[in-house]
Amino acid sequence: MGKLKLDRRTMLRGAGSIAIALPWLEIMGHEKLAHAAGAPAKRFLSVYTPGGTVLEKFWPTDKADPTSSNILKPLAEHKNKLLVVKGLNMDCAVGEQHQAGIIGLLTGSKQNGSPKNYSTYPSIDQVIASRFQKDPATKRPRGSLQFGVRWATGKSHGLLSPINAATFEDSASVTPLPPRLDPQEIFTDLFGSLDPSSQNGAALHIARRKSVLDYVDKRYVALASKLGAADKAKLDNHLTKLREIESALEDGAVGSGICKAPTHVDTKGYNPTTGLSADDGGNVLDQKSDEMIPKVGTFMMDMMVMAFACNLTSVGHFQWTDTEAKHTFPWLSLKNHHHFYQHDGGFQPVPCEQIGIWYSQMHAHLLSAMDAVEVAPGVTMLDESVVFFGSELAHPPTHAKKDMPFMLAGGGGGLKGGRLIDAGGKPHNNLLVSILNLFGDTRTSYGHAEFNSGAQQGLTG
Repeated sequence: MGKLKLDRRTMLRGAGSIAIALPWLEIMGHEKLAHAAGAPAKRFLSVYTPGGTVLEKFWPTDKADPTSSNILKPLAEHKNKLLVVKGLNMDCAVGEQHQAGIIGLLTGSKQNGSPKNYSTYPSIDQVIASRFQKDPATKRPRGSLQFGVRWATGKSHGLLSPINAATFEDSASVTPLPPRLDPQEIFTDLFGSLDPSSQNGAALHIARRKSVLDYVDKRYVALASKLGAADKAKLDNHLTKLREIESALEDGAVGSGICKAPTHVDTKGYNPTTGLSADDGGNVLDQKSDEMIPKVGTFMMDMMVMAFACNLTSVGHFQWTDTEAKHTFPWLSLKNHHHFYQHDGGFQPVPCEQIGIWYSQMHAHLLSAMDAVEVAPGVTMLDESVVFFGSELAHPPTHAKKDMPFMLAGGGGGLKGGRLIDAGGKPHNNLLVSILNLFGDTRTSYGHAEFNSGAQQGLTG
């Protein structure tokens, strides 16, 4: 009889669809570190901020320090896991100035025909989600999550529009996906069963976990009889941990050391659908909702990170607003909306720089939250992930899309930070190809063919 071998993705299956992943066992062969070079990235998050930036205040002055600029300085703590990519042009942004930019950002495609139309290609986040969902080992309850803060301002009047849509389904219809806007609804939906105060949800969650353990218990015993001493000890320890989880759930606790309900934040006074009352010029203000943008945004980022930690999804898109961004910034003492400072009121670089610095502070919070989740000894969630930060244009007063302000963070797929690299005027479609490559996708082009010249080199060092 040949030596028993198990694939590293083996799951112990019980009746119906019940399944529990096994721990790493010696019979599975050599264990590779999760952050080893070449291992596909495990999570993808795209983050959209509007209106480009003040380029001379954005680009690092030191190639070995990607945070050596005024706008990126708040990210200094994460500079070793941050890669700034200069010299990429969004050539595919053919169409209305802002619309074509946000549509092309993650799709590499032109706007389809008229200002009322969207993309003809899915966004790469959805392509990655489809890839994960086709594999039982990486399939999650939610294929992806899209969150938006103070979204659909101005001309879109609170509704989905080509001026605010960034993600598109990986399907024949390429349907645009609007972000979820209500932080309380998101919290209840995703984490209600992990909230001790939600007794009904918690009871259902406990019952399900108990049934999983009961269904697979005998199969653990059967497998254990075929293992060596070292593997049997690992298996026994794994089962013990699962039983500990069950006991913890009975007390209203969460199911693992890293999966827990994020701190619940009171967002009373914030109107997630305030855009429905918007006017074209941004003159109809919702001061209370605007004041709460930092609080709501931080809460939503924390929920996105915990959705990753709880394996609810492996793909997310976080949209701070839409391309018009016709909301104010009271916490920065800026009384006009972002679009006003970009060009409606004439380009005003000082307020735009202030806004850019604040977004960097928010990015730093997100990366800190991801880096605080240890998924294995010495390996954090950020180490296994790829985070893409982008906008729909580069230069606010001209709407130019040359030298786009793009950044990547994390270590997934062998991504190497701590640098500024210069693409030398290549199309940004090349970057989309390389991001897909970090997830094990081997394609060499993406989006409309005329805007491709191969994968962007240098992401992995």
